[in-house]
Amino acid sequence: MIVWLASYPKSGNTLLRSMLSAYFFSEDGNFNFNLLNNIKQFPNNALFENIGIDINNENEVVKNYIKAQVEINKRDGNSIRFLKTHSALHDINGYPFTDLKNTLGVIYIVRDPRKIINSYANHSNISLVNATNRILEVSRLGGKTEKKDKTIIHSGSWSSNYNSWKEFKKANKYFLVKYEDLVEDPEGIFTSVIKFIYKIANKNIPIDIKKLKNTINTTSFEYLQNLEKKNTFPESSNTKKGEVKFFKYGLQNDGKQNVPLELKESIEKTLVKEMSELEYL
Repeated sequence: MIVWLASYPKSGNTLLRSMLSAYFFSEDGNFNFNLLNNIKQFPNNALFENIGIDINNENEVVKNYIKAQVEINKRDGNSIRFLKTHSALHDINGYPFTDLKNTLGVIYIVRDPRKIINSYANHSNISLVNATNRILEVSRLGGKTEKKDKTIIHSGSWSSNYNSWKEFKKANKYFLVKYEDLVEDPEGIFTSVIKFIYKIANKNIPIDIKKLKNTINTTSFEYLQNLEKKNTFPESSNTKKGEVKFFKYGLQNDGKQNVPLELKESIEKTLVKEMSELEYL
């Protein structure tokens, strides 16, 4: 069954995905980039091509979201399948993104939106103003860009993405992770994540402390940043200016101080309800 790792882009999904891949898909808990292949993104064009869906017809892709998930669960049986997504939990053209029949639970990673825009601007090679507009407006990612055909992802706005996934709270299948807490207390937060996964999977499995320690040590921001310098990270952006580093801004140096005051105020005014709820204000 599927466990979603859901988030708005640049909110820390890759960090948690790295930790999960190291803990669940390695023998010793030591992370390397290849382990990320065990946690695929959804939606993904290759997945739909494999089940005979015309990926050039966006409505057909959206229409078959559930069918693709059924196929994943058939293939994996009773095992846990982690899937990363930046999609909001919205119906699109009347078709649902997922449902309880195919979902074991969701781990939602959220990050202070004022700290997202620098990372978003860097990764997408856009201005801070454009990055701010993107997180405040309903948008989608992907499509045909720079001769690349990327899977279209209906991410919504930062607030609609965050609010939509809370639907799984009603079924006790929702676990919220604040990126800031994960960085400040990786062992404590990740231990809680593992316990949540075992709980919704109805598995009584003790946590492997040695493996946990190795996971924490090899997924720190500094470790990942150094690993990216030594090895090409497949999710880094390639622009006309060259490769843009993925692990550029850590929690203590996220570039927030360089964000113009008017952009911060615009974010705070528009997202006051959600930011207050999350104690960002």
